[in-house]
Amino acid sequence: MTSVPAAPDAPPPLDPRRLLILRTVAQQGSISAGARALGWTQPAVSQHLQALERTARTPLLLRHSGGVTLTEAGRAAVVHADAIAAHLDAAAREVGELAALGAGTVRLAAFPSALAVLVPPALEHLAATTGVDVRLVEAEPPEAVELVRSGDVDVALTFGYAESPGVPADLRGVDLGVDPVDVVLPAGHAAAAAEGLRLADLADDAWVAGCVRCREHLVACATTEGFTPRVRHETDDYVVVQQLVARGLAVAALPRTALAAYRHPDVATRAVDGLGARSLHAIHRPGVERVPAVAALLGALRRRRAGGSMAA
Repeated sequence: MTSVPAAPDAPPPLDPRRLLILRTVAQQGSISAGARALGWTQPAVSQHLQALERTARTPLLLRHSGGVTLTEAGRAAVVHADAIAAHLDAAAREVGELAALGAGTVRLAAFPSALAVLVPPALEHLAATTGVDVRLVEAEPPEAVELVRSGDVDVALTFGYAESPGVPADLRGVDLGVDPVDVVLPAGHAAAAAEGLRLADLADDAWVAGCVRCREHLVACATTEGFTPRVRHETDDYVVVQQLVARGLAVAALPRTALAAYRHPDVATRAVDGLGARSLHAIHRPGVERVPAVAALLGALRRRRAGGSMAA
């Protein structure tokens, strides 16, 4: 029975740093000149070259009194070292340009009213002052936080109430201020012009509110006021909410960002004791804020907070 010769072992990978040392020595013409160019000692350079030749399993340099000469294998190695050096130079230029210009791509998740009110002015500012490219994804806070954790987005705009968690302990958040919550009434509702309106004054009204999770704040505030809101209609769409309210079918509670995004002409809004406000944050993973493009976006969002009112 004829035996099949074993395939030769694949050579181990060459150390790219040592390839660059070989390249410098070849350019300078001698090990001593290469060492001076690198700022190293000659013995240190010689040790790296010897290690590279052991890995390559063949001589790469012929050493002689006049300096060094590349072998055929050495010339092939230097071709690849040239490519490595070119890639490193290109990487340094690109990273430097991004850092200098605040350019790059940032993925941002946000809830609908933030996308309508808070995000566009921030993106307009970025477009006018930087090269940052922002890609938007619509997501409610719990889903947006998970997108940040998974790395699918870089930043998420979220909100929280006193009874709900704010910034998760494993993430970081930039405070973007508060978003007061107002009651929304049909324009002809008796309470629309009442003085000293309290949430409890609407205990007998039918309500339109969001999903069970989304109306937790309303239910908590109403419970504190001594009643449970009678939710007749369920929707998280603030346009639909106002359409129903305008026709006298219910009353509602909406944050002012939602009212700034859309305001039906036939509704009245009132600030009432007991509804409070939600806190707004830009959530991100630890350390991401040091990326220039992310820092530029966070700065633009903070600028929007300082320069614009949340009032309806």
